[in-house]
Amino acid sequence: MPWTQISCQYDGTYPGFLCCVFDCYVAREEPVEFHTPDDMCCSLYPLRTVDTDQAHALRVYRSFAKFGAEGQRLAVRTFLTCLPDKELWLWRLIRMGYELGPKIGSCLTDPTVDRVRKAVWHLEHEAHMYKGFARFSELDGVLVGEIEPKNRVLPLLRPHFCSRYPQENLVLHDRTHSEVLLHRPGPRSWTIIPVDSFQAGPAGLEELTYRKLWRAFYNTIAIEGRYNPKCRMTHMPKRYWAMMTEFQEDWDTALPQVSSLPCKTET
Repeated sequence: MPWTQISCQYDGTYPGFLCCVFDCYVAREEPVEFHTPDDMCCSLYPLRTVDTDQAHALRVYRSFAKFGAEGQRLAVRTFLTCLPDKELWLWRLIRMGYELGPKIGSCLTDPTVDRVRKAVWHLEHEAHMYKGFARFSELDGVLVGEIEPKNRVLPLLRPHFCSRYPQENLVLHDRTHSEVLLHRPGPRSWTIIPVDSFQAGPAGLEELTYRKLWRAFYNTIAIEGRYNPKCRMTHMPKRYWAMMTEFQEDWDTALPQVSSLPCKTET
């Protein structure tokens, strides 16, 4: 018996999507569209509105263990990517996983697996880049940083920064997806939450001084005879520059010259 084609509406969260998978399997329905309540669109397919049920979402999540390590990784991380129509691609991957089990990880020539693998690679590569390119400022005892990723990289960055700064109060704001990673000292004292607006407070003189010192160091170690902007953009893509301290120019006017700053000497 063929499955009925429908349009799914859910709350836009990963648990909500997993509930779509649960309900569609129970009702033998094939989603051909996924929408959130904020989407301004109409559909020719019957609309199914799916409420998020944590118990149903957990059952689907645990079932991904049948896909093997590689299949499970793709099933979990695809939702974090910026892949267009990612819900449809993920739905197709999950259906394949239930049919093939661990073999899905070796289906490299399948169009669905190939598309999803490339999207997940892009996600993981961007997260790796931000481990080196994210910049934090000390503002009233809190380390505050901002990024503009294409993918939702905060869940992948969370283990790195929380383990690197375990004794720090830390805030990392994702401008693209309007969410922040919050961390404070202590076990499992972190969360990722959506925000409507975010604005870091003004930096103090000490923070501005360190920014200037960092920029002076960055410019000093450059070798003029080897200046190669194309090579630099290969290793440090230009889309990351807006959030990086060494490329900011608007702080110099508020600071004294680096050469006039007092420095400590050991005797």
